Amino acid sequence: MQIGVYGLGRFGSFWSSMLARHPFSSDAKVVGYSRSNHKLPFGVEAVSEDEVLSSDILFFCVAISSFEDVLKRVSSRIKKGAIVLDTCSVKTYPAMWMQNNLNKDEYCLIASHPMFGPDSAKNGIKGLPIVLCKISEDERYTLIKDYFVSIGLDVLEMTPRHHDKEAAYSQGVTHFVGRTLSELGMCPTPIATQGYKSLMTIVEQTCNDPITLFYDLQKYNPYAKEMRLSLQVAIEKVLNTLAEQEGDH
Repeated sequence: MQIGVYGLGRFGSFWSSMLARHPFSSDAKVVGYSRSNHKLPFGVEAVSEDEVLSSDILFFCVAISSFEDVLKRVSSRIKKGAIVLDTCSVKTYPAMWMQNNLNKDEYCLIASHPMFGPDSAKNGIKGLPIVLCKISEDERYTLIKDYFVSIGLDVLEMTPRHHDKEAAYSQGVTHFVGRTLSELGMCPTPIATQGYKSLMTIVEQTCNDPITLFYDLQKYNPYAKEMRLSLQVAIEKVLNTLAEQEGDH
């Protein structure tokens, strides 16, 4: 069995390494493809684009904004009958793009979102959540679900829309706040409280990710604009309360 990872950027390298450390089966090998010369993780074999597309299980680890174009370009070369998954941080659009470009009757299509990355999984993946959205009715979906459960992940099953609504107010807010605090110029200080240190951790984790991810989270999550407006209203409410208190003195 061949498991392929298309895209070996920061997350793709981490993901292929995780798959190599936790073999899917005794005869499984992990291969990866990238247009750039990324250093391959131990246990991952570098292959051509055509070779990775011939995998039995294929994970796309590309930027959200690139995924649709990549699918359009390579869909005709993906091995018939393969299990195909994306790993994008939003789900509504990627699920739709897979449906539009790959026949649900010919492939097992699964929209997935590992809710962790190189930073949050540095101490191991046990107990970390991964979201799975079943796109096509295929019994092999259970094969993928059982694999993730077997390596200790907390599998959460939901629709793409449900995922995006939840993520807009969790991951979306986190990245928005992290980038905003970075613009504020926050830096370590010897008098830092534990709360301040926690904020610095958010800044570090979100700003370690490519800026493209931040933009894509805001653009391709259907609920991100609603989240930003709610956040703006909340900030203005707090500022107005402070202004009223200052007016009493």
